[in-house]
Amino acid sequence: MVKGGNVGLASLSEDIGSVMVSLGWSSSTGEGDADVSVLLLDPDGKVRSDVDFYFYNHPVAADGSVQLLGKSPTAGGSEDRITFDLTAIPTGVERIVVAASRDEATRFGDLNDVCLTLAGGSGETLLRFSIEDAGEVSALLFGELYRRGGDWKFRAIGQGYASGLAGLATDFGVDIDDAAEPDGAEPDGVEAVEAAVQAVAVEAEVSAAVAAIPAQVASGPVEAAETVARRVPRPRTVKKKVTLPKVVKKSLAENDSWRTARLFPASALKSDRERETRATSVLLSVMAQVPEFGRRLTAAFGAPAGRMETFTEVSLPNGDSPRRPDGVIRVERAGKLWTALVETKTNGNSLKPDQVQAYVDIAARRGYEAVITLSNDVELDGSPLVDVKSDGRRKHKVAFWHLSWAEVTHQAQMLIRHEGVGNAAHAWLLQELLYYLQHENSGCHGFQNMGPAWVPVRNGIDDETLCQGDPRAVEVVESWERLVRQVCLRLGGELGQKVLPVQRAKRGTDPRTRRAALADRLCLDGKLDAELRIEGTAGILALSADLRTGKLRTSIEIAAPEQGQPLTWAKRLIRRLDEAPADLHVETLLAGQAGGPRGTLERLRPEPADILPKNGARISGFRLSLFRGMGNTRGTAESGFIRSVDDSVDRFHAHVVVHLDGRPSRTRQPAEATAAG
Repeated sequence: MVKGGNVGLASLSEDIGSVMVSLGWSSSTGEGDADVSVLLLDPDGKVRSDVDFYFYNHPVAADGSVQLLGKSPTAGGSEDRITFDLTAIPTGVERIVVAASRDEATRFGDLNDVCLTLAGGSGETLLRFSIEDAGEVSALLFGELYRRGGDWKFRAIGQGYASGLAGLATDFGVDIDDAAEPDGAEPDGVEAVEAAVQAVAVEAEVSAAVAAIPAQVASGPVEAAETVARRVPRPRTVKKKVTLPKVVKKSLAENDSWRTARLFPASALKSDRERETRATSVLLSVMAQVPEFGRRLTAAFGAPAGRMETFTEVSLPNGDSPRRPDGVIRVERAGKLWTALVETKTNGNSLKPDQVQAYVDIAARRGYEAVITLSNDVELDGSPLVDVKSDGRRKHKVAFWHLSWAEVTHQAQMLIRHEGVGNAAHAWLLQELLYYLQHENSGCHGFQNMGPAWVPVRNGIDDETLCQGDPRAVEVVESWERLVRQVCLRLGGELGQKVLPVQRAKRGTDPRTRRAALADRLCLDGKLDAELRIEGTAGILALSADLRTGKLRTSIEIAAPEQGQPLTWAKRLIRRLDEAPADLHVETLLAGQAGGPRGTLERLRPEPADILPKNGARISGFRLSLFRGMGNTRGTAESGFIRSVDDSVDRFHAHVVVHLDGRPSRTRQPAEATAAG
């Protein structure tokens, strides 16, 4: 589409009850990012209330009509996805505006390949709108969905706001006047909008299940877990969200050997079949009973927001031998039914292509919308776990989706530990689900094996016999990418922040070509490299595994301050790292030069000036690095490579990254709208 163009959704597809909008961008450095937002507008072009403004701290509508699914990495950048259940949009809403904003010190003109795509309920792309030369703006209106004659249409806008998120939100009626900080200081644009919207909580439906919880559960760990709403000058009626308590209450057990009774016991499981059956039943039952969680997992698959029912061990006719998928999900909304078959695997068991293909064929014959697989494997772009073929002669199309158990755990953690759910019953159920998934006997621990090529590739690097083009090197690169994505999911769930792998390849590069190039570099250098962008941190966390030396390196580069003297910078940095390990390596980065002064923190603490260049060269920043031995085996054992990577990232983040300054402060700009492109 071109800027200003519009099109009716009904002319693009018959399946438009639920649509997905994706906003994408990339940058040459891999560090560019933006946050999406959605505004529901009345006929006057204003939000009905602040609750009609959705962004990363207010991502889901209570009726399920809007859900921000968060970021996912692409070959050259990242992509933010939003699902809209158009059948559930309130009748008083005439327009749905989709926008994005950056820190007010950055601009959309710094990003490449800024675009919007819209997909139908079955996942097929219906339209694409590219925004060329976004310009010096920190907020951008991508497009809008609007009603016309009882149907929904889409308009490509591409208009920018130099005033940022605050100016955009104010123009559409979001009230930020009462969001001033208690001391009277004027908040910046993003903080002001956050304060205003968070003051009006989402009106979630509170299930009667709270009253049905046994007394001992209601007085359990989730009793005091309600979050405290931000104080604002005028009183508001707010429904609180429930999260896990920050301090666990003291147990009433006589001794530490007593085990707390659990809803989903895992210790008695003996076979993989038992684990698969139990895991399917546990997950599907919680999805049906906790609407926020069920909707969070299925919205990306095109499921509407509605009443969900789940089933296990179903039997479906298939000639002389009925097929028995592990589960079925059915969602009803406004008389329409969305259904999906579910196939699960646990531990190191892989999906069976012929089995999955049979389920896709059955789903097509019986009118099911999707087939969903769950396993510990992490699916990669351009490298599907199962190559599924669809019969082009059939009118009914079946979407094929995959979830890793690590992603299921991540979504549960985000809800119960950070964002909160509607009531104590839902919080307790999610807590029990998390306990089960993380139990050592559940078999749902995520990616846990570097694959059969790991040992031969390591040996080939050691004796210098590994050649470029060896397919085993590509297998190791794919396993490394899966591990990095799982590290991002785990760390993001624990922190409650967005953690994404950085892809520095040019956007549009074929993933297979990119992995082949990385495999050739592995053969030459013997190294596996990755970068993680953690929201709110001072820089990008770099991770490197040197298979020649058997060392893991975690590092971060921070820019030098714009003001002050180099000696002051060095002293301040050393003070901030007071609790960091003594073996932390600190290196000074010099503008236009390589190899600045360096030393361990133990040596620099008494003499911070030793890190400064003797010739007065200009300092551009500092690099902080930790080294540790790399695990040898390919699995998750104590001596395994995967465990050593997890421990290295956790140690570096906890002891180094959290002590550094986060994002630079933002400056407030006059409110004025400009056209981008």
